[in-house]
Amino acid sequence: MWVVAGMTLVSQAGPSYCIPTDISRCKTAQNVVIGWYRLLAGDLVTDCIPEEKCLSHTVVLRMLFKLIGTEHEKFGFEIGTLRPMKYEQIAELLHGIAERFDWDKIMEGDTIIGLQQGKQSISLEPGGQFELSGAPVETLHQTCAEVNSHLYQVKAVAEEMGTGFLGIGFQPKWALKDIPIMPKGRYDIMRNYMPKVGSLGLDMMFRTCTVQVNLDFSSEADMIRKFRAGLALQPIATALFANSPFTDGKPNGYLSKRSHIWTDTDNNRAGMLPFVFDDNFGFERYVDYALDVPMYFVYRKKKYIDCTGMSFRDFLAGRLPCIPGELPTLNDWENHLTTIFPEVRLKRYLEMRGADGGPWRRLCALPAFWVGLLYDEDSLQSVLDMTAEWTSEERQMLRNKVPKTGLKTPFRDGLLRHVAEEVLKLAKDGLERRGFKEVGFLNAVAEVASTGITPAEKLLELYHGKWGQSIDPVFEELLY
Repeated sequence: MWVVAGMTLVSQAGPSYCIPTDISRCKTAQNVVIGWYRLLAGDLVTDCIPEEKCLSHTVVLRMLFKLIGTEHEKFGFEIGTLRPMKYEQIAELLHGIAERFDWDKIMEGDTIIGLQQGKQSISLEPGGQFELSGAPVETLHQTCAEVNSHLYQVKAVAEEMGTGFLGIGFQPKWALKDIPIMPKGRYDIMRNYMPKVGSLGLDMMFRTCTVQVNLDFSSEADMIRKFRAGLALQPIATALFANSPFTDGKPNGYLSKRSHIWTDTDNNRAGMLPFVFDDNFGFERYVDYALDVPMYFVYRKKKYIDCTGMSFRDFLAGRLPCIPGELPTLNDWENHLTTIFPEVRLKRYLEMRGADGGPWRRLCALPAFWVGLLYDEDSLQSVLDMTAEWTSEERQMLRNKVPKTGLKTPFRDGLLRHVAEEVLKLAKDGLERRGFKEVGFLNAVAEVASTGITPAEKLLELYHGKWGQSIDPVFEELLY
């Protein structure tokens, strides 16, 4: 038995099929990355030539457990000055958590860049955003307990250092020049490339935080249905969790500045992916898309090699200019997938990517929202029926306008708020049918849907009222 990122694969005797570690050795190299998805979905993979370097000569079947993986990012800051934590402080924090709570250290050379404990990991985003990537678990109670345990551990060490963490979607006070740069090789490559392909890429890297949930699919058909539902409703999630109305110490004109930033980061690798709604969409179509997303890097001999703007199709043919003659492995393909940033991303699972980071209660509400909608057949089908007639133009309109107008965005005969209320009811019904008593996790966003007032609008009200147009109180308001 193999466990792969939240999905269990069970081997069974049968004909000789394989996924070779060198994907170029398949009859058609592109077919193996399509086959990789089908393997994860439990379908047979027959496109490879059986040979010694195959990982397995078995028929591999997928057993669906509908696991939940939650990830969230947060901004570290000095309590006294409110300034962002420097890397040296973050390194001290990582060492402290590792030693006190028995985490394994992740190193890049002699530099600590993260922690690992079982299937959980802690990593650093480019500007020092502190990210927990949770283990795949079966219930929302487990994922929320994991979040609470993580925040307890972080707080226990951070408080002794005079530091804290802020749950918000965009750095509210400090300019780009004030943000520290983390010593990770891949981020050096991205930092140099971003200004060439968009005006807001560096803001995305250094000044945004998100919360997302990773969900399983059981077949190609199941993936398609969940992908379409997730993409169509992603602007509603953006609105419900909108929490980034400040930039450089004052209102920025958006409710979700983080979401807006993605519209001009790199449109070759971000966006709403309208082809997902085409009749011919499936694993093959997504692979075609991913192959055409320009590369960032290749990892060789514990170093990142700059391959920005180059083609993975050329890599498959051994014609990659940065490492001429070399052929890709499945690890290269998986690394490439991590550099694609659409509103919903297909990897070994589906990632829901539209929400701003926020305080701890909303960290549990985001997975509850999507689990209730996508892990219950009745709710999933209701979403698909509801959104079936939405046009590509309407979906894109919502994507463009929601970061500024939230649930007050006009849509068809009313406001997006009215759709959000219906969607939240479907999420609640889905959670009730799961039978794990998880509905309470939606309480953190229930009032948002019923009133149409986003978290960002509540922060703006405080800014213009109680806070006297000072941004500093937000660090206490949203302190973990």
